[in-house]
This record gives sequence, structure tokens and C-alpha cells, in this order.
Amino acid sequence: MERTLVLLKPDAVQRGLIGRITARFEDKGLEVVGMKMRHFSLETIQQHYAVHSERPFYKDLVGFMTSGPVVAIALQGNNAISVVRTVVGPTNSAEAAPGTIRGDFGMSFSHNMIHASDSPEASATELALFFSEDGDLIDWTPCTRDQVYNAAEEL
Repeated sequence: MERTLVLLKPDAVQRGLIGRITARFEDKGLEVVGMKMRHFSLETIQQHYAVHSERPFYKDLVGFMTSGPVVAIALQGNNAISVVRTVVGPTNSAEAAPGTIRGDFGMSFSHNMIHASDSPEASATELALFFSEDGDLIDWTPCTRDQVYNAAEEL
């Protein structure tokens, strides 16, 4: 089982989409193994987006991400990183296909509601940043796992 990070950005929170977006991942069969809603510190957001620190949008992105609460979600499933990114859709919401989160709920490039880790390395780093305390991530097996996966083929 692979784990990945999703951040519901302030625009998703302000628009009341937390439940609808989270339901998309659960409906797909991904398992929530951690969730927290916070005003994350400036330092945490700067560290998270450090890869973009030299880009012209960095200051606005950090300002936006610290403008309101963010929901951090740790998801688990087979190929979770690629599955999540498919469910989310491309960065530019106006170009995202219907049926994706950004395609159904978004119109903007910069206010695109959601961040999703893009690689196993990024996922590990990001999960450690947002879920750093003991007990933040839960190890459990939902009773529905056998209904989502065929254990003989996929697990």
C-alpha cells in the first residue's frame, strides 16, 4: 500500500468542499490514514513549497496558503500517488476534464483547491512535514478493503 499527501487549500475550505472532495477519494477506494485542519505556519508552507522559491508566483502562493485553514489528508492505496493525481486533474482547473476534482469544482490556475504529491520521494517528504507527530498517521485495515481490491490479483 502506497501513501500520499493531499492538501485542501484555503479556497476549497472556504467554499465548503472538504466533505465533497474527501468523498471522491473514499469513493475511489482510497483509505484515509490521517487528517488535520490547521492554519499551518508560514515556515511549514515555505518549506513545503521550497522547490518553487525562485519562481515568480512563490510569494503569492505562500500568502494564499497561509490566508486560511488548510486540510492535510494522508491517503493510502495501491498506486495511491498516481490514482490521486488522476482524480485531482491537471493544475489549471479551467483545462481539467469533467469528472476530476479540479474539472468539476475549479476555474483557476492558482486557486485550484488541492495539492497532491507527485512522486514517492515528494510524498514521503510531505507526509513527514504535515504528519510529524506520533499518532498522526494510523495503521489500520478497513473492512471494505476486500471489496475494493482482489487480493489474489492486486495485493
